[in-house]
Amino acid sequence: MSITDHLRHWLGAWPPQEKLQVTGSDRRTEPGWDGRVHPALGVGTPDGAVLSVPPEHVARVAAATSPRQVPALVGYAERGWFEGVFRWTTSPAPLEDAGQWVPATAPGVPEWLWPFGGEVLVAVDQETGEHLAGVGIKRHDPYGHELAVVTERGVRGRGLARRLVAQAARRVLDGGAVPTYMHAVTNTASAAVAQAAGFPDRSWTAFGVAES
Repeated sequence: MSITDHLRHWLGAWPPQEKLQVTGSDRRTEPGWDGRVHPALGVGTPDGAVLSVPPEHVARVAAATSPRQVPALVGYAERGWFEGVFRWTTSPAPLEDAGQWVPATAPGVPEWLWPFGGEVLVAVDQETGEHLAGVGIKRHDPYGHELAVVTERGVRGRGLARRLVAQAARRVLDGGAVPTYMHAVTNTASAAVAQAAGFPDRSWTAFGVAES
């Protein structure tokens, strides 16, 4: 599978045919990986971008003069607009594994990992059993899986997160999908983790209506 397969399925069109291509997709009215609707979602490259919205809103969104208008145009005025960095890789960094895969429902798994379902990757202190960090997978479609990582404050800066992200990326690739990673433009710590784990900054962006 390729990133093109993922984005074409996830957004409804890829690659972009213009600077900003607004396309309609029924997926914007259906529950996503977390059971919630994501009514406007886009990915951009230096050459162009695709913004996916429900089919009935394409004309109005295409005529909008500011992305800040989009939440109201697609029926979610109470939500905001987000913009971030979009990364993906087919060659994760060859870092040593740092965690173990366990069911999201296993005893001791932190609550923040529960919504991901399936198996999650966790790192624990071998002596105390204390949770140190974890990775959940947002399984958007069969072709692209997004990684989310959180490290406990007391153990940050030790390279644990990058090892877990690289380990999770290898698992995603072994399963036939492309691993992706998103972070806020201002989140330099997350950017450093992604870069070290083998997710280069290609100057791609992610944007859309924020989660509720």
